[in-house]
Amino acid sequence: MSKISETTRKTWIENTFPEWGTWLVEDIKNEKVPEGNVAMWWLGCTGIWLKTPGDANITIDLWTGNGKRTHGNGKMAPGHQMANMCGARKMQPNLRNIPFVFDPFAFKSVDAVLATHYHQDHMSPEWAAHVINSGMTTVNELGEVIPVPFIGPKKSCDLWRKWGVPEDRLVEVKPGDSIRLKDIEIVVLDSFDRTCLVTTDTTDENRDELTGICPTDMDDKAVNYLIKTPGGNIYHSGDSHYSIYFAKHGKGHDIDVAFASFGENPVGMQDKMTSVDCLRMAEALKANVLIPIHWDVWTNFAPDCEEIKLLYDFKKDRNEYQFHPFFWQVGGKYTYPADKNKIYYHHPRGFDDCFEHPQNIPFRCAL
Repeated sequence: MSKISETTRKTWIENTFPEWGTWLVEDIKNEKVPEGNVAMWWLGCTGIWLKTPGDANITIDLWTGNGKRTHGNGKMAPGHQMANMCGARKMQPNLRNIPFVFDPFAFKSVDAVLATHYHQDHMSPEWAAHVINSGMTTVNELGEVIPVPFIGPKKSCDLWRKWGVPEDRLVEVKPGDSIRLKDIEIVVLDSFDRTCLVTTDTTDENRDELTGICPTDMDDKAVNYLIKTPGGNIYHSGDSHYSIYFAKHGKGHDIDVAFASFGENPVGMQDKMTSVDCLRMAEALKANVLIPIHWDVWTNFAPDCEEIKLLYDFKKDRNEYQFHPFFWQVGGKYTYPADKNKIYYHHPRGFDDCFEHPQNIPFRCAL
């Protein structure tokens, strides 16, 4: 058959998607984390893969979805959290702004699946299905082989349950809980995701009425995590907004690396931390490194991370900051503390083996 006759939309999708194929999956599998370090890969949005010297592998907020793919009827559901927040009814133009850098079905093992909350860009039915259907197991703190647990607040567990995750796999957590797996400890802390507070169970006209009602269910809806590892303590803030209570977490825990959900909020919105919020968060947590995330994914919330750098440089001496920012790229690896002094990430550039083999050019100075 000719190339033209055998090419279809189906073959195009299978040959192109996910854009990175299994490249990153292979990188993670082959990584040998040095003693006294912890390796992390940014999977996009707030998704993190974390790996330790003891071969503990956990995912936090791994997500495999997308945003808008058609204009549809041009309307937002009246009970969507953004509609609840600002009273908008026009469709939110949040298109996915990054490639898929991993194939969830190519992973062969993981030790725990964590979710900070139940919004659609922080959980993945595809990842859950693969972990369940492939029979992945791990080892608990007693050395017993157990099925891989799904760890999250009540609302996340409710969603996993709805998808068909078996009851015995679900570990419902709230602030104050801790779980040990291999050489890590997962400490559950308060979330400050106020967008979760205005998320209702239904999104149609029959949405729950929130007006005048004091919310009391944050711990059911969202949590933050502190992952204690041989290489340092990693703070994942989920979709938290800024809160003065970050200072409480900073006083109660040693925090090395802090992830902050950064974005350029459209007028009428307060869904992501601003550049100032991110700096205040890192200072309050007494972190060593601040890493902004989530800024990558939505076209309508896209910020410029140089704003954080500019304000950091402007304020660091006066405020005597004891941390510095690190600006990551999706699909990139960050190893702490080996990379602790880096400011910017660049994907491997290659060609380090130049001139190790004969050239094939007309004369030496041709290029």
